[in-house]
Amino acid sequence: MTIRVAGLASGYRQVPVIQDINFQIEWGQIVALIGLNGAGKSTLLKTILGLLKPQAGTVTLDGLSLQQNHQAFASQLAYVPETPILYETLTLREHLELTALGYGLDPAVVMDRAQPLLKLFRLDKQLDWFPTHFSKGMKQKVMIVCALVSDAKFLIIDEPFLGLDPLAIQQFKDILQARAQAGCAILLTTHVLGLVENLADSYLMMQAGRLYAQGTLEDLQEALEAPGASLDQLYIQMASREVTA
Repeated sequence: MTIRVAGLASGYRQVPVIQDINFQIEWGQIVALIGLNGAGKSTLLKTILGLLKPQAGTVTLDGLSLQQNHQAFASQLAYVPETPILYETLTLREHLELTALGYGLDPAVVMDRAQPLLKLFRLDKQLDWFPTHFSKGMKQKVMIVCALVSDAKFLIIDEPFLGLDPLAIQQFKDILQARAQAGCAILLTTHVLGLVENLADSYLMMQAGRLYAQGTLEDLQEALEAPGASLDQLYIQMASREVTA
């Protein structure tokens, strides 16, 4: 099973922000999307999610595109945004029930799936709390739990570590690795490169709306002619080239 992005261009008001984007992610892979602010990462994610219509190219899951069957395509996706999106009038329990409704799942099954995650994130005593009582980190954990209780095989996570304490970060990294081993494909964006260098299987480096380099760490080192460089060093080198270009 494969997520394939081919010849993708997208943007706003017919003005392309990203162009000629080509990559694929196999089930079981963790891929990190990295680049400077304004490089086009958010536009790419929005287009994959179907929030923006492609100006050119395609996004397919095992050959199925969003345009062919919106429900089947969307049912395979789970998204954790950078800024938690919660309903102030719904409790944590009700957010889980809403997630079940959105994915067509039995609420009891979703609650069973959520229990170990809630305990892990120390939210199991807050099921009847409203979002106004949650810290930013707790809100982020709620979004993570809601994404992970679905049957989605493709997880898209935007800046997953923001607002999380060091313990929660390690716990979340362990969860992502376990999900990948179970066959999920994961695409995440982050500026905290040290947290993904030993987590991601491969990387997509974006610069000015295009893919600057992609592949394993060794592939990036070869592309940037920097053998032995860390991900941080490769990122700085790419950014420096953009500034001087």
